[in-house]
Amino acid sequence: MQNSIVNHQSVVAASDSRRFDAEFFRPDYLRVQKQLEEISSHRLIDFGVKIKHPKEIKRRYVDAGILFLRAQNVRPLSIDLTSNPVYISSEDAKHLRDNVVHYKDILVTRTGANFGQCAIYLENRMAIASSHTFIIKSGNLNPFLTAMFLNTRYGRKLIDKGMYGGLQPEIAPYFLYQIPMPMWEQIQIEIEKTYLRSYHFTQLSKERYAQAQNILLSELGLTDWRPKHRLVFVKNYSDAEKGERIDAEYFQPKYEEIEEVIKKYENGHAFIRDEYSQNRSIFTIDDEKLYRYVEIGDVNVSNGEITANGVLGEDLPANAKRVLEKGDVIISKVRTYRGAIAIIEENGYIGSGAFCVLRENGRINKETLLAFLHSKPLLAWSLKPNTGTSYPVIVDNDILNLPIPILPKEIQTQIKQKIAESFNLRKQSKHLLECAKRAVEIAIEQNEHAAISWLKNATEDFHH
Repeated sequence: MQNSIVNHQSVVAASDSRRFDAEFFRPDYLRVQKQLEEISSHRLIDFGVKIKHPKEIKRRYVDAGILFLRAQNVRPLSIDLTSNPVYISSEDAKHLRDNVVHYKDILVTRTGANFGQCAIYLENRMAIASSHTFIIKSGNLNPFLTAMFLNTRYGRKLIDKGMYGGLQPEIAPYFLYQIPMPMWEQIQIEIEKTYLRSYHFTQLSKERYAQAQNILLSELGLTDWRPKHRLVFVKNYSDAEKGERIDAEYFQPKYEEIEEVIKKYENGHAFIRDEYSQNRSIFTIDDEKLYRYVEIGDVNVSNGEITANGVLGEDLPANAKRVLEKGDVIISKVRTYRGAIAIIEENGYIGSGAFCVLRENGRINKETLLAFLHSKPLLAWSLKPNTGTSYPVIVDNDILNLPIPILPKEIQTQIKQKIAESFNLRKQSKHLLECAKRAVEIAIEQNEHAAISWLKNATEDFHH
């Protein structure tokens, strides 16, 4: 059992709301606070930091306009703009001065399961933030160092310390202002360079991934394909009988257009079931074993990156069904996670039954399958076979019976190379951020000089 002994004055000084709950005074939180105070740290508010709480607005999205940043766009040290970006009109944006995000502003998620996640906005265009985030102006602090510190285990514990609420955790500006942070002169330069280098690799990774998809779409003549939703069209009753469906969405002509392009491809086509075997493995759960569990929400829908969770066997959900192996392709069958498609890059994962899991077994390599299924036309097609209303899904056979073009080997090799380059750049980007984060922790635990020396050695290969 853990316990802390604090006097009344500590309670008064720690919070304007006079918090005295045990969670707020957890021993590990107090140890971090003391450790930072011992190296002459000052509160964020003492550095002239400003925290803005954006206004709540009635969201009216438009096809093109001013970028609107939601909480789901903010991830640790990364602003994800490729996962279903949304926009509001310039007219609506004019009335939202408190919501404006500028270059090098820090965004922090304010509420929800991912509260406290933060990253720097590095786009050279104005954006509008939702009320579920805070906008931090770093004042006299370097924004890169500030964001990095808040993502270290020290910064994260202090953010967690200020969390309140049960079912819907939140963080308030007051608690963020009180977070103590050291002021370093030299390491901030190295952290900024590392952060920006990581961002550069991320952009290159996105470019390589887009190039892979463009190679495929160009080969199929679908580069400029745009979905055309028709309000009126005619179908035969025999089509309804064959499809065992009577809903209009299923018979939208745009879906047939995609399938026809594939079936008329000059080099022929097959069906996914012919080129891939299905991984339907099951396993016996060891209650005391720690598993790396992947559910559909753990796959980044924009780039296929997987963030697995460590879960004890006794806590695994009933839907933890598949033993995933290196090279498997996982495809979400749930509409709300459409695009959660990835290649498993190492053994040791357990996957949710909400994935269709495929294994390379024919003429089409897994990278080509990934680019194919993740392309805009195929993501649009994935809406066709959906069943259900509150929780729409597709079934394994919908994926297995999908026609796929048999691309020439040289085209597949080009796609594979671009995908491999994209994955490698993504790993390098992530490695740089982890190194920078660890360097800040070393500066806290040892000193600034040791941290800089460690960071330069750890990232030496990225300086050439």
